[in-house]
Parts: sequence; structure tokens; C-alpha cells
Amino acid sequence: MSYVDGMLAAVPEAKKAAYLEHARKAADLFKEVGALSVVECWGVDVPEGKLTSMPMAVKLEEGETVVLSWISWPSKEARDAAWEKLMADERMAGMEMPFDGSRMIFGGFDVVLNT
Repeated sequence: MSYVDGMLAAVPEAKKAAYLEHARKAADLFKEVGALSVVECWGVDVPEGKLTSMPMAVKLEEGETVVLSWISWPSKEARDAAWEKLMADERMAGMEMPFDGSRMIFGGFDVVLNT
């Protein structure tokens, strides 16, 4: 069964270029260890909710944008093996995130429908 790592983050609009550079480098590493694809989405129409919303979830601040990302893997087993390699890779350890990682939401998902 396919597997996806999903992430939601608040990224300063002034750091968009730095974020994209970081994302490209990370995507190269993910693909090197077996990721099928890496998708980065820059928020354009992400409304604030009354009870819940993406901006509320990441505690969006003035001058920031919500970013939605996901990494597709052939299976959870492939993903787990890849992350073990990535955590030991000094290239990954040396990457600095151009956003507040403490407000990033991250989760793993079995793909149950892919049309």
C-alpha cells in the first residue's frame, strides 16, 4: 500500500525563495532514498476559520503563508527505511528550515484512494 508523509507549516512570505531552495534540496534527498514524489504547495486561498482552519492549526502570524507539502512513498516500510537513512545523513542534518518548525504539523498516512 502506498504511503504519504504530509506537512503543514507557516512560512514567512519574505522567505519564500529560501523555503523553495530548502524544499528542492530536501526533495532531492527524499528521492535519492526512494520517495516517488515531493509536492510543495504555497497557500493562496486559505481562509481563517471560526472553529478550525489551516491558519489556526499552524498559528499563522502576520506576513506568513500556509504551506502544504507531501511526500509519496511506495509503502510505509520503504518510508521508514528512507527516514532512517535520512536521519543519519549529514546533508539532512545540516539543513536549516527557513520557518518555525515548532508550528509545523506532520503525519503519515496510508493511501486509500488515488484516482
